[in-house]
Amino acid sequence: SGKTVLANFLTESSDITEYNPTQGVRILEFENPHVTSNNKSARCEFELWDCGGDSKFESCWPALMKDAHGVVIVFNADMPSHLKEIEMWYSCFVHQQLLQDTQCLLIAHHKPGSGGDMGNPSLSPPLSKLKLVHSNLEEDPEEIRMEFTKYLKSVVNSVSESRDREEMLIIT
Repeated sequence: SGKTVLANFLTESSDITEYNPTQGVRILEFENPHVTSNNKSARCEFELWDCGGDSKFESCWPALMKDAHGVVIVFNADMPSHLKEIEMWYSCFVHQQLLQDTQCLLIAHHKPGSGGDMGNPSLSPPLSKLKLVHSNLEEDPEEIRMEFTKYLKSVVNSVSESRDREEMLIIT
């Protein structure tokens, strides 16, 4: 679906020139200069876990989900079969982990040369509530970068609010 290429682009990591399916997980550490903690000048450090989409890695999923603050689900917008798969990913990685919908971003990725439909795919009710963005790194790469930055800001706000609530519970 293009997860690794997209992850490299969004984290400004090295380019991978040949396609090799991700085996398990690849962790990318990065900072985004446009995202700060609690509107302070301190930059946030992020880890983006680029997970292989093959179900043979399902036994690794609990480790991947542990302490996750957000989930980005990338799917090939040109393959209708991916719509069923993203329901399963949402159920496992978002719903069962009790993450808020604002902590999830759906990316309908269009591979180079696909000329894919940029319309909204028909998503099931739990998925239709999520933020959906289209990515096409050939036609409009900065649009997906901007949407990803907005998403990171939303996740940082959710984590900050959760920590503030926990601190208030300790104080009272």
